[in-house]
Amino acid sequence: MTQTPHLTSESVACCCRVWQVAPLARRVGVKPGMTVSQAIGLCPALKLCEPDPVHYDAQFSRLFAALGQVSPVIEPAELGRVYVGTDGLERLFGSPQQIIEEIQMRSAECGMRNFSEGSFAPRTSHIHSALRIPHSALRVGWGKGKFVSRVAATRAKPGAAIIVPVGGEAKFLAAQPLAVLPLDPDTHRRLVQLGVKTLGALVALPEEAVVSQFGRAGRQLWQLAAGLLAEPVVGLVVPEPIVAALTFFTPVGERDLLAHALDKLIDRALADPRRSGWRVHVVRVHAELEHGASWLMEATLKDPSAIRERIAAPLKTLLERSPPAGAVERFVVEFTAFAPGTAELQLFARDAGAAARAGRRRALQSAAREIALRIRRPMLYHVIEVQPWSRLPERRYALIDFEA
Repeated sequence: MTQTPHLTSESVACCCRVWQVAPLARRVGVKPGMTVSQAIGLCPALKLCEPDPVHYDAQFSRLFAALGQVSPVIEPAELGRVYVGTDGLERLFGSPQQIIEEIQMRSAECGMRNFSEGSFAPRTSHIHSALRIPHSALRVGWGKGKFVSRVAATRAKPGAAIIVPVGGEAKFLAAQPLAVLPLDPDTHRRLVQLGVKTLGALVALPEEAVVSQFGRAGRQLWQLAAGLLAEPVVGLVVPEPIVAALTFFTPVGERDLLAHALDKLIDRALADPRRSGWRVHVVRVHAELEHGASWLMEATLKDPSAIRERIAAPLKTLLERSPPAGAVERFVVEFTAFAPGTAELQLFARDAGAAARAGRRRALQSAAREIALRIRRPMLYHVIEVQPWSRLPERRYALIDFEA
């Protein structure tokens, strides 16, 4: 709904399977995940919007980059859900409420509404004046571990946040339904037959009894429900993609021309110096169509390759199976993940490695300046070897300020 905010006052849903629902449609029973026929049966006046995967992906990438300014530990789970590691951020931002306020503020920079009328942020906060025209709602959940924070986020109202204090996980989870657990249909059916409908009811059973019925998976489910299992956020290094794009003078709909353009774009991306010494593992192709629509496909190569024919083969198969729904105005190829090349290829990767090291150094210098501005004194140091032969450890090394 971010591209069509004027439709939020009508009964609207995105098809083919309902993905996002406007408030008015939700009131009559339309829910995400329903088929289009089910949704129309509940709301005959429902307006359907074609999905725009390129726009969704671009918005998610902007959100991911904005959150990277708050924490260096970010783990994308799926489109629309991100885990942010907050260990150590208290010294920079303060309490959990203040950290969440910083997250909301950063999300405002990528066009997301970041508050609601029931938000804990005061009306005088800079958050409430971040955007004049809200486009979407960000739900934030705070808790120990990914499971608790995810459940809290799903229970938060649009634009608001729920904070689960440390030690209060069991109390918060007790009233939650079984559906919040990662259950397969058979396990869910068996638990319901046993009269277990909430996490509190599951925790009321002896742990060993659950293990005897459901094995090792049962122990994990019981510990999640009890708030005893806290999965840490695992930060991922998102590689800078290699992008090659082509804008057509007139929209193109012929598959042969698109396949030829695909070959040319792959050749152009392979020639990028940053690709030297690396094989392509994941490649994405997206297109901007006439009348503002978009099209997207992605292929993960079983055997990473630096050969055009091997990279293009799965993409051409996908192009034949599900071609764009309209004429293409702009065609884009992205290499988004890489694997180390052979020993021969690595000989030619020195320039790419030097560029990567320079990028990491620039990021470190930027972080050092940010820390110095916030704390007003240097907190990063170089460790210099001074007297390696000394028997006293404090004489072997010296600390000097890191020059940003």
